[in-house]
Amino acid sequence: MSTGPEAPKPLRDPVDAIVDQWAAVRPDLDTTAMEVFGRVYRLSRVLGDRMEKEYARFGISRGEFDVLATLRRSGEPYTLSPRQLSATLMLTTGGMTGRLDKLERAGLLRRSPDPHDRRALQVTLTEQGLSMIDDAVEAGLAVQTEALTHLGEEQAGQLVELLRMLVVGTGA
Repeated sequence: MSTGPEAPKPLRDPVDAIVDQWAAVRPDLDTTAMEVFGRVYRLSRVLGDRMEKEYARFGISRGEFDVLATLRRSGEPYTLSPRQLSATLMLTTGGMTGRLDKLERAGLLRRSPDPHDRRALQVTLTEQGLSMIDDAVEAGLAVQTEALTHLGEEQAGQLVELLRMLVVGTGA
């Protein structure tokens, strides 16, 4: 018979089950890294899928969102060269061309000759592209913000700092 309040059960997730299995067969392993990166991977996959669905409402893929968002973040006049876009997004020029073709056909950006170099092109957001990327970024942020509601404001801030340390430390 219990007289006091019951202690809350500790949270468990699928990574815990994997770690428990390893502990049973290899108790000598330190699985801390597996716990961290297993969770990072799962979050990335689940949130990536949710973001992809959100962007699909705007008729674009995640990769196409990245192109439009890069142009938007560059500031007015929202223009970059295909080479700058490729470098920022770590894409080959061939991969970039396919994305630009689709986005141009959709009226979200335009390619034009670079006034400073006849051999080069510029890629610029159209008014339609600017409006759409503003809406899409807000929709994507809403998905990400909703995921963070499971943490308090202080915890979210701590997570930001810890992940920043990990990114800087690994050179990712």
